[in-house]
Amino acid sequence: MHLTPEKPLAGILAPLFALRSEKDLGIGDTQSLRQFVLWAAENGFRLVQLLPVNETGSDNSPYNAISSVAIDPCTLDLSPGTVPDLTPRAFSQALEGVSPASLREGPVKYSAVKALKRRILENAFEGFMQAEWRHNTARARKFRAWLKEQAGWIEGYALFRALMDEHGTEQWDRWPEAHQTLTTALAWLEEQKAAFRKTFERKTRFFQYVQWIAFTQWGELKAECDALGVALMGDVPIGVSYYSSDVFCYPGIFNLKWSGGAPPEPAYKDDPFIEKWGQNWGVPIYNWEALRAENFAWWRQRVQRVREIFHLFRIDHVLGFYRMYGFPWRPQLNAEFAPLTHDEARARTGGDLPHFIPRDDSTWENREANRREGDEYLRALLSEVGENRLIAEDLGVVPDYVRPNLTALGIAGFKIPQWERRQDWHLVAGRDYPRLSVTTYATHDHFPLAAFWEQMRRAAEAGDGHQRWEMEQLCGFAGFGLDGLKPFTDQIHEALLAGLFQSNSWLAVVMITDVFGETTRFNVPGAVADSNWSNRVSGTPEEWRKDPERAAKMARIQALIHASGRA
Repeated sequence: MHLTPEKPLAGILAPLFALRSEKDLGIGDTQSLRQFVLWAAENGFRLVQLLPVNETGSDNSPYNAISSVAIDPCTLDLSPGTVPDLTPRAFSQALEGVSPASLREGPVKYSAVKALKRRILENAFEGFMQAEWRHNTARARKFRAWLKEQAGWIEGYALFRALMDEHGTEQWDRWPEAHQTLTTALAWLEEQKAAFRKTFERKTRFFQYVQWIAFTQWGELKAECDALGVALMGDVPIGVSYYSSDVFCYPGIFNLKWSGGAPPEPAYKDDPFIEKWGQNWGVPIYNWEALRAENFAWWRQRVQRVREIFHLFRIDHVLGFYRMYGFPWRPQLNAEFAPLTHDEARARTGGDLPHFIPRDDSTWENREANRREGDEYLRALLSEVGENRLIAEDLGVVPDYVRPNLTALGIAGFKIPQWERRQDWHLVAGRDYPRLSVTTYATHDHFPLAAFWEQMRRAAEAGDGHQRWEMEQLCGFAGFGLDGLKPFTDQIHEALLAGLFQSNSWLAVVMITDVFGETTRFNVPGAVADSNWSNRVSGTPEEWRKDPERAAKMARIQALIHASGRA
C-alpha cells in the first residue's frame, strides 16, 4: 500500500479487545477486526489504528507484553473454518461447559477467554500433529519453513512459554535458577532424559504452532485490508515486560537495575505517587551500547515482524529513544516509596533517585548527545520499515530537540488540539499543523471527547472561568462559537469532528468512542482496576448498520470526511 502525507486520511483508533462480532468468544479477534475494517471503509475511513497485539501474561495490559514479537492468541479467530487443523468435533469438545453468549456479555473476562482459546488451540495442534506433522505433509513442510524464517526469536520464545507453563507464572525470577535464562535453561534441558526432552519439545512445538497460526491469520487480514485500501496501524511500546521472553533470551541488552517510566506530573492531583515521583511502568531500560554492538538486531527483528502484519506503526513513548526516566525500584515497591522523602529514598536504594538515563537535558551538551543518539536509534528502525511507515507518539514533556529531529527523519508526530498552544496560550489552528503529523482529540489513555466536554461544562457552570475559556478555545479550533454551556449534542460533536478533519495533518484519527460520542474509557493511567483494558464497544458492525439513528449519524460523519478531502 502506497502511503504518503500528500494524501490525507481519516482513521479510527479501536482497541481490538473492545470490538465485537456475532460469534466472537468474549474478546475482539481477527474476524471482529475484519468486519470492523469493512464497516470503517464503508464510512470513509482509510486507516484503522490498534493498540499493541503482542502476547500478555497475567497483566492484561497490551503495553506490558511478555514478547516483543509473539502475537496474543486471544486475538485469533478460532473456528473450524479459520484454523484448518480444527475439526468441528474438536471445536465442540473445547466449548463443553462454556456459554459463548455469556462470554460475549459485558467486558472481557480474560481468565475464562484465555482458558477457552488455549483448549481450542491445543485441540487444533493435536489435529495438526496427527494429520500433518507425523506424515510430513505439504502443510507440515510449510510450518517447518516458517520456523526457519522465524528462527531468530521463535525457539527462545517457545522455551520461555513452556517454562512459564511449567511454573504457572511468567515471573522467571521465581523459577529455579537453572531456568532463569535461555543459556542455563538449554543446558538444563540437555541434561534431562530423552523421554522428558521429547515431551518438553512437543510443548514448545505447540507454542510455535500457535504463532504460525497467528502470523498466518494476521498476514491474510493485512492483505484483505490492502484490497480494501485501508491501512492498518499497529503500536510498538517503547519497552517490554520485565517478565518477558526477551529479557529471558537477551538479558544483556537490558539494564535490569532500572525500571522505565515518566517523570513527576504535578497535574495528577488524584494520584500522589505520580504527582511526586512519576509513572513507574516497570519496563526494563535498554543497554544501548550492547544493542549498538549487535547493529540493533533486536530492534530490527522487532520491526520486521511488525511490518508483516501492519502497514505502518506507532512507537509509543518515542521520547524513550532519546532518554528514559528510570526508577531504581520495581513498581511493586511504589507504595513503600510513596511517602518517603528523597533522602529516605536514597537510603533505601544505595544513593539512587529516579532520573533520566543516560542523561537529563540540563545542559546543551546533554541535549545534543540525547538528540544524536535518538537519531541513530530511529534511523536503524527506519532502515527496516521504509518511508512514511513509522509514527511517533511524542506526547508529554517533549524536549525542544525531539520534534525537529523527528521532522528531519520524516517521522510524523502527534498533535492533540487541546494541548497545542501558541505563546499566548491560545490553541494553534489546525490549518497550521505540519502535514507530517497525526491529530486526534484522545488516545486510549484520555477521557473520550464527550466526557471531556461534560467535565469542562460542569466546571464552567460551577463558576470556573478558565474551563469556560478552554471550551471557547476548543470551539474556536473547530470553527464555531460557544453557544452557552450546552450539553454534548450531536451538533457539537460533529462540529468538533469536522474541525479535526479540516486540519492540515496527514492523519486525523478518531477514537472509536469518539466516533459515536460515547463515554466508555479503556484505560486510566496508573490505575490498577479490572475495568482497564476490558471495556468493549456496544454492538457489532452489522448491528450498527441496522440501527437507523447510528446509520444516520455515520452518514453525516462520512460527509464530513468527504468534505475534508480525506475519503
